[in-house]
Amino acid sequence: MAPIQVASLAGGALSKIIEAITTGEFEPGTRLSEVELARQLGISRGPLREALSRLEGSLVEHTPRVGFSVIRLTEEDLVALLAMREALEGMACRLAAERITPDEVAALRTPLAGHDSTSPGRDGYLRRDMDDDFHLLVLQCARCPRIAETLRRDVYFPLQLYRFNGIARPGGAAAALEEHRAVVDALGAQDADAAEARMREHLRNAAICYQAKSPHGGNGRLHTPVKTRVA
Repeated sequence: MAPIQVASLAGGALSKIIEAITTGEFEPGTRLSEVELARQLGISRGPLREALSRLEGSLVEHTPRVGFSVIRLTEEDLVALLAMREALEGMACRLAAERITPDEVAALRTPLAGHDSTSPGRDGYLRRDMDDDFHLLVLQCARCPRIAETLRRDVYFPLQLYRFNGIARPGGAAAALEEHRAVVDALGAQDADAAEARMREHLRNAAICYQAKSPHGGNGRLHTPVKTRVA
């Protein structure tokens, strides 16, 4: 039973560390003290080190004789990650359009239906968890575990470092709601070309949120907003 217990401890530590990093408790570049983390989590350094090693390359990096630290993305890293996200999620949306069921279309429409694009409260639409849920549902509809796993491990985790609550453009929440609806309309019509195009447009617009949060600032190298063409 000992190996199961150790694996459980490492898994619990993994979840806690991911939460701390992606919610901003540890800023990019912060050195992670194994001694202090183990003390806070109430575990030994063995399972802690296993958890940190599993995050190496996505949220943490290891330097010999220094230890683990939260990754610090360069401008080139951020641009590459955003391009990867657009390409992979665009392809996932195309696959979803070919494989989606009517029940799945309804499940995507339900959370959008309660938001009137003309209502005063529309700017509260795009909470981070709601946006994540929408994109994860589309991934599930694609039925391609390899794309989903690559996005989660290699793209979503690092990008969490530059996520924040709110939209960094005037009327951004209302625009995101319109973009989500355009994606679902294309999925419901099983129009693969339109579904991929709408998702790519949405992600180009969302990229400015990362640009605003990034320490590199807005220097024009990231995507610029585009107008979603509702079919």
